[in-house]
Amino acid sequence: MPGQGKTAAPSEATTKQLNVPPAPAFGQRTVAEVLTSAAACLGVDGFTNTLGLPPASRVCVVLADGLGRNLLKQKSAHTPFLRSVMQAGQGEVPVWLDSAFPSTTAAALASFGTGLPPGQHGMVGYDVLDPEQDKVVNMLGNWDAKVDPLAWQPFPTVFERAAGSVAVTTVSLPQFGNSPMTQAALRGGNFVSAVTSHARTAAAAEVMAGAGPALMYFYVNELDKAGHRYGCQSEQWEHQLEELDATVKRLNASLPAGTTVLLTADHGMLDVPEKQRIDYSTDPSLVQGVRHTAGEPRMVHLYLEDPDDVTGRERVLEAWRARFGDRIWAFTRDEAVAAGLFGELRPAVGPRIGDVMIAARDALALYDTRRVRPAAMEVVGQHGSLTKVEREVPLLCFTAEGRSRGR
Repeated sequence: MPGQGKTAAPSEATTKQLNVPPAPAFGQRTVAEVLTSAAACLGVDGFTNTLGLPPASRVCVVLADGLGRNLLKQKSAHTPFLRSVMQAGQGEVPVWLDSAFPSTTAAALASFGTGLPPGQHGMVGYDVLDPEQDKVVNMLGNWDAKVDPLAWQPFPTVFERAAGSVAVTTVSLPQFGNSPMTQAALRGGNFVSAVTSHARTAAAAEVMAGAGPALMYFYVNELDKAGHRYGCQSEQWEHQLEELDATVKRLNASLPAGTTVLLTADHGMLDVPEKQRIDYSTDPSLVQGVRHTAGEPRMVHLYLEDPDDVTGRERVLEAWRARFGDRIWAFTRDEAVAAGLFGELRPAVGPRIGDVMIAARDALALYDTRRVRPAAMEVVGQHGSLTKVEREVPLLCFTAEGRSRGR
């Protein structure tokens, strides 16, 4: 099995040549190091505490889907409890991490669950090409029936590896209990479902009250849903941020005293104005010679009719650069791999990645309405690209006060 996210050093020359931000710091401070470090701080053999978490007998990892570091800082007036945690400090533990690349749930949660970069686990986008079927397949809620999650992502998860040493529990929404995404990237341990945030915190407290060392994954998705629908600058998003703050505060009061609580996220988010949500399929020059389109609106994968046609590939790159200029980063799969954006690449994963990749650099979202529903262009909050607001996520660490203080 590959190391816990350790990859070959990316080419700094390639990164500079592409004029893109540095690759995620796989093996150092990304979402891939959260659960592996948590397992290590619990004393589970085979893991390294890369993030320097304090030794613990119980760890609860709260993952807030869509909570970018920038947004948490910007909206701190809505998070009195989390603000108090940040002000208290957390020793040597980092206060922020890199998401995976792309900065999207499928890739980042798979890195979180496996401890591996996307180039290894193979969840390299929201939807990507399945080379065996010559078909674009979805990695989240619309998983293709002909794609076996355990074959697509064959490595054991952190939960599977840790379950023999500590009690492992996932607390999440019922629909994720046996979803293909869970089977692929978050399988292992016990799954406890509850719909409301109050019910989830109560369930978490009950499970953690059991004796013995324990590792818990507590998933919150309401923030991401509000961001996509209303935008991360909306009142609805701020309300969900306040609900998240209250949820973590309840965990602080109800988990056993001394439990280490970590709060992190899979990616950040930014709002894209309606006029900047563009249907690129209406421009023939952008799709000439392209067999499949995939990815997300801020991180487009283009699969060419003839991947070996260098002239055709350069023509596609130049067409996109001519149309969007410095509003995008445009590069090839080989350049992305050489720059370390996906981490170390497993051979089977390479063909899943676009021959040409288009990453949004400003508030821009790119759609192919030949294959996505018109409703997709109504999404306000977006993510997937390399910008700081999308790729930087928080890592807050504190010790639960627990019921022993009379709560």
